[in-house]
Amino acid sequence: MIFHVARLRVKEIAEALNLDSPEIIATCTLLKIPASSPLSSLSIQQSKEIIDYIQKAQNRGNIDEIS
Repeated sequence: MIFHVARLRVKEIAEALNLDSPEIIATCTLLKIPASSPLSSLSIQQSKEIIDYIQKAQNRGNIDEIS
């Protein structure tokens, strides 16, 4: 049996957004998404929810971009 379920790790999302993993984990806590380490695995839907939240927060100026 083969399953094709795409999953991303917290550290991969952090790298893509140029943020630290603890910031992603804190966002997960706010969104009630279970993630406790940079190696925590997230579904595509959870990842999208996190990315959308962070992008909205950055647009409002609540999270500083690291460049």
